[in-house]
Amino acid sequence: MTQGRIAAVDVGNDAVKANFGKMEQSYYIPNVIARDMEDRPVIGIEDLDEKEPIDNLHIRVHSPALEENNAVYRVGNLATKTDNSTELDPGSSKSEEDQTLVMLFASIALDAVSSHSFHQGKNDVIDANYTLGTGLPLREVKEGKDVGYRSQLLGSVHQVEFLVTPQYQGKKVNIKFDEVKVYPEGFAAYVNLIMDNNLNVINKELIDQQILIQDIGGLSTDIAVIKNRNVDDDKAQGFPIGVAESLEQIRDEIRTRHGVELDSRRDVVDIITRKNDRHHIMVKGSRTNVHDITDRILLELAKKEYRNLRNVWQKNSQSEICYFVGGGSAVLKDYLKALNNKLDGFNIDFFEDEQESIWMMANAYYKLIMDFVNKNTPAEAEETAAADES
Repeated sequence: MTQGRIAAVDVGNDAVKANFGKMEQSYYIPNVIARDMEDRPVIGIEDLDEKEPIDNLHIRVHSPALEENNAVYRVGNLATKTDNSTELDPGSSKSEEDQTLVMLFASIALDAVSSHSFHQGKNDVIDANYTLGTGLPLREVKEGKDVGYRSQLLGSVHQVEFLVTPQYQGKKVNIKFDEVKVYPEGFAAYVNLIMDNNLNVINKELIDQQILIQDIGGLSTDIAVIKNRNVDDDKAQGFPIGVAESLEQIRDEIRTRHGVELDSRRDVVDIITRKNDRHHIMVKGSRTNVHDITDRILLELAKKEYRNLRNVWQKNSQSEICYFVGGGSAVLKDYLKALNNKLDGFNIDFFEDEQESIWMMANAYYKLIMDFVNKNTPAEAEETAAADES
């Protein structure tokens, strides 16, 4: 098997989290894009290269997998500063959206130009081969959408051209995948719980337990039922409910009541989760409490998420614990804990380190794709590599 550079990419509704190589390179990019012109105006263009590329991603994307091919985009932080930025809509399927692919290609191209892992040919063109581990919500995998998503990526060359981007302006990256593995997100979370980055088993007590994993994302919620070290496909459930719609409600109500326009859902998440001045915004220079807005809307969502947990647990009564993971769990943690203490008292657990929860999928895909590569690396290649090292 030809092995390209390792890429483990979680295209989450809130942001892309991506690990590359031997975990020496990681990127966090808000999942926001905006259509743009090729020659965007920049104040202080002569100082462009002194800025951070990740905050000024301006690209053209060419791929047969895209419905809108050869379009120009602002991506991530740069896109949040425009009036025409788009985020994934509630009810949409991650596997069928151009935005998912644009974010995936953008993160990989950024790694390709910054890692020096590939030779730069004529006309600033970099040919980059990757072995990709990524994932889709359980609901989409059960519907078989992972097959089409994988086939879109394999067998074609996907080109990202950096336009008015610091340090990389004019460079083109031709991305080709040697292998693509698409994992159900619930199972990935389980793997992350029982395996460290060196693929050693940790938390051995979980291996033979029946456990639930509730992954609350932006657009959907998956509840995986883990039995005998595998996802029980018949019992696992996906729900078209996530935090994105509630974040939009909070954003709209803040706009209506206080006249404050927040750039994106990411701003709402920051207001809810930051350590200082939580649930506060600035209104005409005055610090203003919006806790009544956030509390009411998030509590309503938490009740729906808790109802889903209760229904699944009733059908899987021998489950020993439910782990809440994903960015949505970090937002709803306090509400879910309060509801559980008041109502059923299930054995539930959260990751107190919010970054660990947010990065869980990307880290899991890294472990899974590394395990795949190790199992499919010919023995003679390993022996040759060992001889070269000695």
